[in-house]
Amino acid sequence: MKRIGFLSFGHWSPAPGSGTRSGADALRQTVELAVAAEELGIDGAFVRVHHFARQLASPFPLLAAIGVKTSTIEIGTGVIDMRYENPLYMAETAAAADLLAGGRLQLGVSRGSPEPAWHGAEAFGYSMDPEEARQKTALFRAAIAGAGVVPADSGGQPGSALLAVQPQSPGLAERIWWGAGSRDTAVWAAEQGMNLMSSTLLLEDTGVPFDELQAEQIALFHEAWATAGHEREPRVSVSRSVMPVTSDLDRRLFGRDANEDQVGWLDGALSRFGRTYSGDPDRIADELARDAAVQAADTLLLTVPSQLGVDYNARMLETIARDIAPAIGWSPRNVAEPIA
Repeated sequence: MKRIGFLSFGHWSPAPGSGTRSGADALRQTVELAVAAEELGIDGAFVRVHHFARQLASPFPLLAAIGVKTSTIEIGTGVIDMRYENPLYMAETAAAADLLAGGRLQLGVSRGSPEPAWHGAEAFGYSMDPEEARQKTALFRAAIAGAGVVPADSGGQPGSALLAVQPQSPGLAERIWWGAGSRDTAVWAAEQGMNLMSSTLLLEDTGVPFDELQAEQIALFHEAWATAGHEREPRVSVSRSVMPVTSDLDRRLFGRDANEDQVGWLDGALSRFGRTYSGDPDRIADELARDAAVQAADTLLLTVPSQLGVDYNARMLETIARDIAPAIGWSPRNVAEPIA
């Protein structure tokens, strides 16, 4: 079954005209949008995590707040930069958020993307080494799976028993996604038994359209998953910017988008960026139905222009749900009653 969710970067700015003028606005509006999305039957509320920027940064208090204000919608990240994380503390906070949400956490992690800070993870006390980010991820996954990670104290010396972090949230270990920026990292994620989260850019370019390159990445992921012999079925998400134009305001904001892939240098690699889908909803529906990666994934995450406020984004999601998403095989499920 196809799922759709929104993905918010939580941009905020005190500039005149911004509908999200402070960090408090960004956090509260994300919760409000998740509630509105659940009432529409949208399947997921996901947040992007960035540091040293006017965007969402510390995900677990926010995810916990969404979890207690909703009842059915999946909540998640896309993605957490593991270079900035203490894996054992993260295991505790992730489990707490998942328990508060009743087991609805879908946690996207990765080695991170370019940040505005120079060696920002070092300011947090951690290494910038991508390989250490993978090692942290392995420790985090072991911890949320219930493994003992530290010896018990036995009369002032380490004992033979190993203690696990608490609390534990059963099933969370199977709901970890790796944000893969290339075909090779998608294969690695499959070998590790993590779900695949593919974004609107890939840190490679072979000259083919973005959706075909991403579909190849997904096919390689599934092939590696089968070869590894994992018993459960994996999940795969892709992200798209979908901006239906149904009003004069929409036309002023998004009516001039070129709707084309972009190629450029990012993080030292020639990268391909996915196009925006903007324009008439019927045309977008037809184009998304022919997007090879959207068809190959089970989950489509829709980036939202958070600075336009909750009402605008809720109306946009309603238009997508009603007029666009059925073309890719989606239908609303688990429509929840508002929580008082």
